[in-house]
Amino acid sequence: MDVLDADVAVVGAGPVGMTAAALLAQHGLRVVVVERNARTSDEPKAISIDDEALRVYQSAGMADRTLRIVVPGTGTRYYDTDGAPLFQARAEIPYRLGHPFKNPFAQPDLERELLAHLTEQPGVTVLLGTELRDLRQEADGVEIRGDQVVVRARYVLGCDGGRSTVRECLGIGMTGRSHEDVWLVADVLGDQHTERFGMHHGDPDRPLVIVPGRDGRCRYEFYLYPGECAAGERPPFELVRSLLAPFRPVRPEQVQRAVCYRFNAVVADDWRRGRVFLLGDAAHMMPPFAGQGLNSGVRDAANLCWKIAGVLRGELTEAALDSYEQERKPHAQATVRLSARLGRIVMTTNARFARRRDALVRAMLADPAQRAYLEFMRYRPAQHYRHGLVAPSEAGQVGVLLGQPRVFDLQQGRITLLDDVIGAGWALLGVGVPADAYADAQAALTGLTHTTTHVTVGEHLPPTDDLPRALIDVDGGLDAEFAVYRDRFVLLRPDRFVGAVWRAGETLELAGQLRIARPALVR
Repeated sequence: MDVLDADVAVVGAGPVGMTAAALLAQHGLRVVVVERNARTSDEPKAISIDDEALRVYQSAGMADRTLRIVVPGTGTRYYDTDGAPLFQARAEIPYRLGHPFKNPFAQPDLERELLAHLTEQPGVTVLLGTELRDLRQEADGVEIRGDQVVVRARYVLGCDGGRSTVRECLGIGMTGRSHEDVWLVADVLGDQHTERFGMHHGDPDRPLVIVPGRDGRCRYEFYLYPGECAAGERPPFELVRSLLAPFRPVRPEQVQRAVCYRFNAVVADDWRRGRVFLLGDAAHMMPPFAGQGLNSGVRDAANLCWKIAGVLRGELTEAALDSYEQERKPHAQATVRLSARLGRIVMTTNARFARRRDALVRAMLADPAQRAYLEFMRYRPAQHYRHGLVAPSEAGQVGVLLGQPRVFDLQQGRITLLDDVIGAGWALLGVGVPADAYADAQAALTGLTHTTTHVTVGEHLPPTDDLPRALIDVDGGLDAEFAVYRDRFVLLRPDRFVGAVWRAGETLELAGQLRIARPALVR
């Protein structure tokens, strides 16, 4: 039996597992990925990836790979009872995170690109056709066993889906419920839809969702009535054909996938047991109506992987890993609730309720503030970490995701995205601070690997050559993003959330709250 040693073992080579492996590899860790299937999936399951997830792939060194498989989407259009458009939900600030807002894609394409990327990483081993049989924790590591291999790792990530073996080995339950409604989901080829937005039709006679993709792919999701097809059964072609008839003719060979199933709205009771963590569907499952299933799993990976790397480098204490569940679980729970609520409202089969819904939406659209609430999706749960690996401060917003504006890199003489300048790790940014304030800030962060960048304020060049690498605004985005942080230092976490904000002289006190392990940060 082969024995492999790793810093981190990832169980599950779906999109979330391979995303986590790519992020860990970017931090220089040794990673072993264990997948029970002999190859990546050929079924188009997840179909929407947002700008935040694309930014994560950028940080993993995969920007080009992911952009070439997506449709640069423009949001979701909602239709009323009679099929007339009501409004289109879209980005409030287009390109704020440096990528298109909501992008249709095919999961098999993403999995192939992820696997190809991982095979190019020297520290990553992917074991396909290897099913997890046993998991044992020890004081300083975890041992997982497959049929012909043993993997010994410091940490294990359970990314093995809704029927997670890792979760079962840990004895962790899930709280929530499975919805009674049955839906038929059909992915078809040779489709004529060319829209770059998803379409949610609130027809109470037959609620449905249409999401066009690349190269003639399209997903249709139909509400099913009792007796048409049971959850878990393979739908007969005649049912698929009849449901698609109002939109297109279809031949059997054009149906790439057709399934009938109930949606789950559940969250794992615990996301960590010792050195083992749950991510993605293993930690939470949600209805598809907010398009956040895969994206929530990518957020999990983005939140956790840099923390594990920091602990293994000695920059973070072991206790810092508790912040993963503390930060991510409340947002995942809120997203699950939103997804279920959208399904009840938009996809209702109650004709009277649907008419009232349409009337209310039209009334809201007549008011500019309420129109913005709908069109810019301000009903989505905000990501704001008030507890966890952040240092609360009144000096500016902490625990929020910083945008990624275009910037002029004065040192390199080129226009680029912010993350490409500051790198994938910790970043110290001085927003219009004087040159002589950097010495104290740098001393406070001794032992923490980070980049240092000066953000120039307003329509001026930096006042002195004694500053670190300087950035200049080119289109208003840099100034707008950092307006609340003017004359302050910003410590940006590797997941691009603001970890701390302080004025000169407050550095040690604020940095100490981050629980960084190095003595210079906690005195």
